[in-house]
Amino acid sequence: MSNENLREHTFDGIQEFDNRLPNWWLWTFYLACIFSIAYWVHYHTLGTGELPIEAYTIEQQVAAARLEAELAKNPVTDELLLKLAKEPAVVAEGAKIFKDPGKCALCHKPDASGLVGPNLTDAYWIYGNKPMDIYTTIRDGRPGGMLAHKDQGPLFIQRATAYVLSIMNTNVPGKPPEPNAKKQ
Repeated sequence: MSNENLREHTFDGIQEFDNRLPNWWLWTFYLACIFSIAYWVHYHTLGTGELPIEAYTIEQQVAAARLEAELAKNPVTDELLLKLAKEPAVVAEGAKIFKDPGKCALCHKPDASGLVGPNLTDAYWIYGNKPMDIYTTIRDGRPGGMLAHKDQGPLFIQRATAYVLSIMNTNVPGKPPEPNAKKQ
């Protein structure tokens, strides 16, 4: 080793060589800089390309429209909802939806025993306990506090309905029946 490439400074007795970077590394760096400028101009300055989040949003809207069209061909019925309530994967997805603190569990508690909303595990129901009654309640909401969830999409409503059907009549101790509820 020659001392002509050594730098003059030392740190803890360690000296550095002052070697030139390889040309392939320099060209890769220069091309990356040029690419980043072109990328910035194309996507952010001129706006001629779709940013990844915009492309994802459009893709999701197309998929949702396709799903809506498919669901329109097969209308929701009591039989379909009862079938979904017997499928463990669908019920598990519904349980995730229901137990989300920002969704159903906010009013019905995670165990569905009722907090602000009624206890969904007993035999007393205000608007009926048939699958389509529950589906309609979740989709359109009800006066007095139940919010409509139709903006969440049909799969959300079907999965939540399947979960409620699966826990019906498990009689978890909780909120007493509403005054206007009827035993079903």
